[in-house]
Amino acid sequence: MVSTIQNTDVKQKDADHAVVVAITSHAAFESGADDGDAVYREGVAFPLLQALQKVNERLLEENPAESLLFDVILITTDSQQQQQSSRVISSTRHYGLEVSRFCFSSEEDFIESLQKNNVKLFLTTDTNEVTQASQTGVVSVLLDQQTAVCSSEQLRVMFCGDAVIRPDTGPMPLTRQAAQSFSTQLGEMRQKFGMFDSPLSFILVTSHGGRESCRGALQMLRSRGVSVDEAYCLAGAPRGPMLSLVQPHFLLRDGYSSLEE
Repeated sequence: MVSTIQNTDVKQKDADHAVVVAITSHAAFESGADDGDAVYREGVAFPLLQALQKVNERLLEENPAESLLFDVILITTDSQQQQQSSRVISSTRHYGLEVSRFCFSSEEDFIESLQKNNVKLFLTTDTNEVTQASQTGVVSVLLDQQTAVCSSEQLRVMFCGDAVIRPDTGPMPLTRQAAQSFSTQLGEMRQKFGMFDSPLSFILVTSHGGRESCRGALQMLRSRGVSVDEAYCLAGAPRGPMLSLVQPHFLLRDGYSSLEE
């Protein structure tokens, strides 16, 4: 069973145009032993939540009637946090996070929350959850501690160039269709800002191949309306040093993504 609570403190987004991002509460907040505090401590996804909010704020500064905005919902499957639903909600308000809806469900039913809310991007720290979500065609990202040190002022999205230029061999998987659709929406958002001082930045990385592979990925992304701010051709070199330098919030590719893969 899924229970949804609308956040009356937040103006609800246009359901026909908003980009729905679902984040699990155990990624947003630390849910350790109850220490008696009225609110939870900040979790690994906290800078990401703030960066999403920053993009919305800047979009509305550019155009107060803007409808292409991130619509953030918080999904709770943790039984301990469900028992303290008021604490989850008060924690969100305490930190000033713009969360539109709170969804409480069992671990077995959380996919229903994603489907009912037309989620375009699902973020969690649980491997099983990200696998289940990606199998239903939802773009899913596995977050880790690296996300906790990312910028809260600029949303930095990394594209996997190797996946972008992968040839189609048969029917396109649901997750690849969803990833392409989501990247197009992100590209449309990015176009609303100038070249400099944008709250949304795109990074392209190709792990294999040479400059031709990188060029092919750039051209493919541009055909989808995605203009890249930074591009890195690793040609087989380790990705770790580059990740520590550019600090993306998440990697976008087919299926589910993890910066450590």
